[in-house]
Amino acid sequence: MDAAVSRRALVFVLPLAVALAGCDMSMGNLSARATDEWTHTYPLTAGGEVRIVNTNGKIEVEGVDGSTVEVRAERIAKGATEEGAKELLPRIVIKEDSKPDRITIETERISGIMIGAGFEVRYHVRAPKNAFINVTNTNGQVTVNGLAGKVVAHTTNGGVKGTNLTGGVDARSTNGGVSIDMASVGSERISLETTNGGVTLMLPEKAKATVSASCTNGGISVGSIDNFDVTDKSRRHLEGRLNGGGTAIELQTTNGGIRLRSRDTINTRTDTDATDKDDDAKPAKDKPRNR
Repeated sequence: MDAAVSRRALVFVLPLAVALAGCDMSMGNLSARATDEWTHTYPLTAGGEVRIVNTNGKIEVEGVDGSTVEVRAERIAKGATEEGAKELLPRIVIKEDSKPDRITIETERISGIMIGAGFEVRYHVRAPKNAFINVTNTNGQVTVNGLAGKVVAHTTNGGVKGTNLTGGVDARSTNGGVSIDMASVGSERISLETTNGGVTLMLPEKAKATVSASCTNGGISVGSIDNFDVTDKSRRHLEGRLNGGGTAIELQTTNGGIRLRSRDTINTRTDTDATDKDDDAKPAKDKPRNR
């Protein structure tokens, strides 16, 4: 009788364990790890798209010379035991789709719920400077550097940081700061947006731009930027023209401050995700208008 009951209980418990094995409900210290990595290279036509989709873990993209995309992916499985981590590692699947004008790399979701386990994939990408970079993350930071093509960088839980960019930018986060440094400004629109976090934009003083900034809970601050004319201002909204206006720039946050800074100014303060979520930026001051 007891054996029969045990067998029936096992029949019910095993499917439940399998069903719960893909969604991370891990608790406690997952000190055991299993890791591996691979590096793949792909040819890409001029102006082609590099698309990275991740679930857990950071994404880093660096612009380089040439026409080759190099992707190095680190798979990290976490478990309460080494055996559990090793068993999880092969279940972390990275899907590839390579075409001459578009490279797509995507971390597949593990179905179900994971108990006592977790995972992440860290992407390190070297792409042609003029490529169209399109990255989406769920739990992790996105970092882009040295790119001249358009950049679309979205994440849900994590920040977006860009440095030495010269093309159009669409950067968004839900829980995290957005900080972008533009080496130069072209004709393509720049849009930075977050829900819980601060927004910081660094511009060269010679750039021509028309700026619109809005926040709900926070302030708007404009640093020492020459030739920036404020055309409309309140505590939660600001519009202005840099060097007479030009490229459309939109800055928006719900909970956090907005900062517009000159990248040419020595000792300019840059903001991190840690301070963005707390700071209430000082209101912008009117600049004298050119007559």
